[in-house]
Amino acid sequence: MYRSFLRQLWRYYVMGSAMAVGGVGTTFMLTTLRVSAQEGKWLIAILFTSAMVMATAEAIVFARDVAPIRRFFASQSPDPSLALAAFKQVQRFPLLAVRRILGPHLFGLSIPGAGLTALCIHYHILSLPYRYILYALAGAVLIASLHALIEFFLTTKACRPLLASLSAQIGPRTEQVPLSISLKTKLQLTVLFSSAFPVLLFSLATEIKWSMTDPNGAHWSYWPWAATILLFCIGFSIFLTRLLVEEIHEPVNVLLTHMKRAETEAYEPIAHNVYTDEFAELLRGFNHMIGAVHSRDQLNKQLLDSFITVLTAALDARDPYTAGHSLRVAHYARAIGEKLALPPEQLEVLYRSALLHDIGKIGIPDAVLLKEGKLSEEEFAWIKKHPVIGESILREIQPLEPVEPLLPGIRSHHERIDGKGYPDGLRGEDIPLFGRIIAVADAFDAMTSDRPYRKGMEIHQAAAILRQGKGTQWDEEMVEAFLQWMEETMPSTATAVS
Repeated sequence: MYRSFLRQLWRYYVMGSAMAVGGVGTTFMLTTLRVSAQEGKWLIAILFTSAMVMATAEAIVFARDVAPIRRFFASQSPDPSLALAAFKQVQRFPLLAVRRILGPHLFGLSIPGAGLTALCIHYHILSLPYRYILYALAGAVLIASLHALIEFFLTTKACRPLLASLSAQIGPRTEQVPLSISLKTKLQLTVLFSSAFPVLLFSLATEIKWSMTDPNGAHWSYWPWAATILLFCIGFSIFLTRLLVEEIHEPVNVLLTHMKRAETEAYEPIAHNVYTDEFAELLRGFNHMIGAVHSRDQLNKQLLDSFITVLTAALDARDPYTAGHSLRVAHYARAIGEKLALPPEQLEVLYRSALLHDIGKIGIPDAVLLKEGKLSEEEFAWIKKHPVIGESILREIQPLEPVEPLLPGIRSHHERIDGKGYPDGLRGEDIPLFGRIIAVADAFDAMTSDRPYRKGMEIHQAAAILRQGKGTQWDEEMVEAFLQWMEETMPSTATAVS
């Protein structure tokens, strides 16, 4: 692939040189200059010598530019850093091509050419005026600029297969690589140069023709008028370029804005499709895509909710005495989250975590889980495993991303603020937020629910125990938020709670 890339670059370089130098430059020189056959041979010799200097200088710079890419493909076991460096260099390569054309290519040709021509004029080998050297330098800048523009687009085309191969090896890290040049800049420079180039080239050719037909310089009186026309043409090109760039940049910007919103799952279609060209089709396609993604996202959420409901029902079927416990704990946990002003997306994750907080009890033996009466130390050790078992069960789900936010709350809902909880003995704010919330909701429902071997506590008793345990067993802020919610939503229990 690397060798194919180099061959393609060479073909495009020859193509660009043929179009710019061979086509425009040669036509400009042959149709403008009038020299003898002998002088023509000298000019060809000067061009050949300058071309050798140019090729040497350009080859040195090209070898330096291509080195990061060559190192990656030459490595027997390239590491990711080499791949990323090669990717960045390939992405910059069109700009590097422009730099080579306007650097060693231009100066490697024009400086030796100007020097040798000046020597030939000085020793009367060439019968040209010295000012023709200035004309040649101006023409070289114009032709090199045209060549650089052609080379930019051809090199961009040559780089795409290599970028595709490298991005497949690098993966998502390619998204962190910034753009080398924006579409807006490319449009502005391309349209402006393509509009101004013919006028500038024609003006230079006209100057040379005038100087040949009027060696005494009487034609200079016409150039203020010509400069006015030239400035008008360039100004008009700039104005039209700006209009075109805005016409293209506006719908592109609309698309980019809505795509960034979609990255945060804000699936918002483009409301007003006011375009009458291909962008209208592009925006319609984007809206169709957003609609399909939104529908699929809603379906995935429904599937996840159904999955959680099935797991909860499975636990309730396993231990009928705790039926409804998970739903009540989830309800209480969400109430605490609302009092804490958690955003809606966090409230949804909290509710799901609370629904599944005891799912690990599926892995507890029946003799322990369904035992009526006090548990032995060995049996209680089994019970203490259920947060870890619950986390392990959910980690088996693939893909893990939808349920991964639920894991901290499930694992840590039996941790204590004083560090005497389980399974990890976490202390204070080291306990995940959802674990601290679910711990309060779980404890309250466990204390107030009836069991076969005991009757549930009165609300005021449970509230008193929660208050006593603030700062030791439960997070003080979570307890206060829960009791405040109960006073506000259950007026009949306000006195008991307070």
